[in-house]
Amino acid sequence: MNIRPFRAARPVPELAEKIASPPYDVVNTAEAEAYARGNPLSFLHVVRAEIDLPAGTDLYSPEVYRKAGENLRALIRDGRMMQDAAPCFYLYRLAMDGRKQTGLVALVDCQAYAEGKVKIHEKTLKAKEDDRVNYILGTRAHNEPVFFTYPDAAGLGAKLEALTAAPPVYTFTTKDQFGTVDHEFWVVGDEPSKAIITGGFAPVPAFYVADGHHRSASAWRVWEQMKKENAAHTGHEEYNFFMAVIFPHDQLFIYDYNRLVKDLNGLAPEAFLKKAGEKFTLKPGHASKRPGAVRQFGMYLDRQWFLLEPKPGTFPAGDLLRSLDVSILQENLLGPVLGIDDPKTNPRIAFAGGILGMEELERRVDSGKFAAAFACFPTRIEDVLKVADAGRTMPPKSTWFEPKLRSGLFVHLLD
Repeated sequence: MNIRPFRAARPVPELAEKIASPPYDVVNTAEAEAYARGNPLSFLHVVRAEIDLPAGTDLYSPEVYRKAGENLRALIRDGRMMQDAAPCFYLYRLAMDGRKQTGLVALVDCQAYAEGKVKIHEKTLKAKEDDRVNYILGTRAHNEPVFFTYPDAAGLGAKLEALTAAPPVYTFTTKDQFGTVDHEFWVVGDEPSKAIITGGFAPVPAFYVADGHHRSASAWRVWEQMKKENAAHTGHEEYNFFMAVIFPHDQLFIYDYNRLVKDLNGLAPEAFLKKAGEKFTLKPGHASKRPGAVRQFGMYLDRQWFLLEPKPGTFPAGDLLRSLDVSILQENLLGPVLGIDDPKTNPRIAFAGGILGMEELERRVDSGKFAAAFACFPTRIEDVLKVADAGRTMPPKSTWFEPKLRSGLFVHLLD
């Protein structure tokens, strides 16, 4: 893969912790306001610029994108963020719950996306793409990276780790509803190290989008638009590349993505259990609550946990998608028994990341807002890669990658 260093706009070291923020798509407007309250430097003023506009402002209005650009330029103009004088690579390490993952921050060629060398496993929505396109054009920057992974057969992860021997430029800890995360950040600007990185990634045949499908699609769309508008287009302009953090696949951690249903589709609990028992073996009193292996599910109903296991022959074991746990649950229980026809749009289903714990599932059901909860075994990263290689898309709400990348630590300016 063709990757390249770039001149990132990034916080001055003493302000990195104040500027770094959650990414735009894990907080809504109210949550962004709460996070940024009392902190005018928070990068949420860029990626959630509506918090600086009158209440009720249309989230997709030109005023939001214009304000985002103003706020980004103010951070740079006022010396809160600086741009490196020469192109660099960057290393970003996140540590959580005793695990760590170290990613390379680099630019990826939009041409690679166009040629299918950036592999995806989700469908995108045009409205969300439009929003990200307008953010890029309004700020003249890629403000948040795409989260990439790759099969690390050549041991590139170890080579990147070796480059972190020097003290990090940034180091800080964040605490929020999803846990405590330690962040470290290195600048790799010397030519020998940059050559090692560029040469090491050259044989990698493809990158896989772990998170950020809309960001990568919108970067490609901006590239298409800007090269058409530029009569002197050369292929070397900054818009030809977009920003990514690239992690080895074996360092990533996927949490379970669990389901809650608001009602039992008109069935009494006893009748529901009988219907569920047609396709699943049900074992009450499941003390561990979580499923212990693939093709197992925890179910919380009437203040009791059950272990569910699909009966032989109830799913096509040789089908890449339909043999995934979330597909088995959907096709054998949520759809035919509970009437959840489309989990992406049906208002009777909700989702909770496993990082919130089984207690969160219990709390929501015990509150009376939901009738039952289903705990899934985490999707394996190898399955995600296989689905992407096959050119197919994962079922909705299949993966929850954690920890999340912090925004505002590096920005790719287009001019």
